[in-house]
Amino acid sequence: MPEILKPDANSSEKKVLARAVKILAEGGVIAYPTETFYGLGADATNDKAIEKIFSVKGRDFRNPISLIICKADEINPLVKLIPDPAHKLMAAFWPGALTIIFSASDIISPMLTAGTGKIGLRVSSHPLAQAVAQKLKKPLTATSANLSGAPECSTASEVIKQIGDKLDAILDWGKTHGDKTSTIVDVTVDPPIILREGAISRQAIKKYIG
Repeated sequence: MPEILKPDANSSEKKVLARAVKILAEGGVIAYPTETFYGLGADATNDKAIEKIFSVKGRDFRNPISLIICKADEINPLVKLIPDPAHKLMAAFWPGALTIIFSASDIISPMLTAGTGKIGLRVSSHPLAQAVAQKLKKPLTATSANLSGAPECSTASEVIKQIGDKLDAILDWGKTHGDKTSTIVDVTVDPPIILREGAISRQAIKKYIG
């Protein structure tokens, strides 16, 4: 069973967060809450940790994995360029449930891009997801904490039921909103393409990029 991390009489939020970051820094994989569903977190600069994500999910290496960063200005080393529509979307919807697909820089592992040369990035509006990314000081993987093809998980107990025996730890912060996934917009093409409509509507996206 994974280590269950949550604040209680014996562990402050600060201690719990420190433990989660230590596990990540050592190459472990954790589940953590986001503003949509629980995500699978690993150090996105550690190839062995990335491999563990695919193993946990039973996922094909041809499927890319998106990342969470702490704040928008951390994007520069990770992408080749930031097109004007991306600036507009970032200003309007970050932090929030918007994953933007960019041309990946050379420091991004090909395992994350599935050989496409593209990487999905988002700044989460969930305070814990933000805190983990901030303390880790590295991009955090953000794929959903579930088996490939299975329903997304909005509680720690759902995560445990599906993949608990494969994880190092779960940050149990209660139920997430869990109604819709993040919206995905590809800005590597002109005009940008909405690949998936989720928590942010198509109409809201079009308001900013036409």
